[in-house]
Amino acid sequence: MDRVCIVGAGFSGAVIANELACAGYECDVFEARAHVAGNCHTELDTATGVMVHAFGPHIFHTNNERVWKLVRRFGEFAPFTNRVKAIAGGRVFSLPINLLTLNQFFGKTFSPEQARTFLDSIGDHTIENPRSFEEQALRFVGKELYEAFFKGYTIKQWGVDPAELPASILKRLPIRFNYDDNYYDSKYQGMPVKGYTHIVAVLLDHRNIHVFLGSSMSRQDALAYGHTFCTGPLDDWFGYGEGRLSYRTLDFCPERHRGDYQGNPVINYCDGNVPWTRICEHKHFAPWDAHDETVIFKEYSRDCGEKDVPFYPVRLVQDKHILDCYLRRAREEAAVTFAGRLATYRYLDMDVAIEEALVAAEKFLVQDALARRKAS
Repeated sequence: MDRVCIVGAGFSGAVIANELACAGYECDVFEARAHVAGNCHTELDTATGVMVHAFGPHIFHTNNERVWKLVRRFGEFAPFTNRVKAIAGGRVFSLPINLLTLNQFFGKTFSPEQARTFLDSIGDHTIENPRSFEEQALRFVGKELYEAFFKGYTIKQWGVDPAELPASILKRLPIRFNYDDNYYDSKYQGMPVKGYTHIVAVLLDHRNIHVFLGSSMSRQDALAYGHTFCTGPLDDWFGYGEGRLSYRTLDFCPERHRGDYQGNPVINYCDGNVPWTRICEHKHFAPWDAHDETVIFKEYSRDCGEKDVPFYPVRLVQDKHILDCYLRRAREEAAVTFAGRLATYRYLDMDVAIEEALVAAEKFLVQDALARRKAS
């Protein structure tokens, strides 16, 4: 059997390893952390018994039937709808901004068409081609909604003024003209009953897969393999030779309480004078369980240091130049496939990362088979 190297035991690395192992390849998986599943890692809080999303909440949602079938092969999923609330100006609202949010905020009883007309009337139409996050928001939702829901939260989340961020970021925050408060509009939505770490562990539970936790893999050592799949940070792979790519990281400050702390899994804090971005109460991510006690995480966003866990790629102007240099080097790297959010420097939802991992594994299998035929 042939042996391949996989750097990283998150969803991307685990899916690739499972696909190749089932095709007869020996897979050595190296994970720098002491656990699998990357930032999707879940674990039981010993004090409360609550299943905690150690690096922030992950709600599985997808329109990809193939991916949905795959994850359910490796773990049971229960239905789960993410209904996010937001506190702005001392009041609680529903997110994403929907008809209820608009009627609450403006004290109206708009119909869907009336809300569309009103929102169009308060938008800044002097901005014809929005170039920044701020201009995009002012153009489409107006000053009041922008300052209430977006400005303070965005400054806390990204650490820069919204005028410095690209307009494309706001496209991920739709306005709904109905009372649908489901945060996602994906066809399939759910939460793994035993947690994400269980699913990744089952993916890696194959006789042809050998997992090495707490083990970093250098580029030099990895290139000794016939082929390597890198799912770790792209700049780290090349020894930061072109500079460091910018990320935002998160600090999680846990608190434990009796009873129910906030009555909802996620509440965003939009006001700039509140230092945290949101509070997540983890027992509400598993409503099928009952707990007398609860654990919450207050999330704080900041620039990612050398020893921090990278979460969100910043992708400002200087990052684009550095990224282009790394991408050029990656294309020239023989016998290495780069997959996953860190290795491609993109923000990827779990389902997209899994789909791209499947494609990467399939591409390798086809190319390897062709190379063997040609060699024989």
